[in-house]
Amino acid sequence: MEDIPQPPTEPYSIGDRVWVYVSSGDPDSQYHGRVCEVVDILSDDLDIETGRATDAYSYIVEDMETKEELPVSFRHQDLVPDNRG
Repeated sequence: MEDIPQPPTEPYSIGDRVWVYVSSGDPDSQYHGRVCEVVDILSDDLDIETGRATDAYSYIVEDMETKEELPVSFRHQDLVPDNRG
């Protein structure tokens, strides 16, 4: 069975290096596997509805290879830490 990477239990910070981890059925699946840097943090009240504190966060990220900001924001659960360097 494949190990599925998990997001951290704490919010990301600006400058954190992450990679996009979404399913093939996700509307933003073309970004799956991209290594990015967090450039902005957004918040809302989704955490109140779900009871999970990190659900309040979504992130604007910049592709590390192209240095371009991706045109969509990603929820906390769609990003995992990039510990590869």
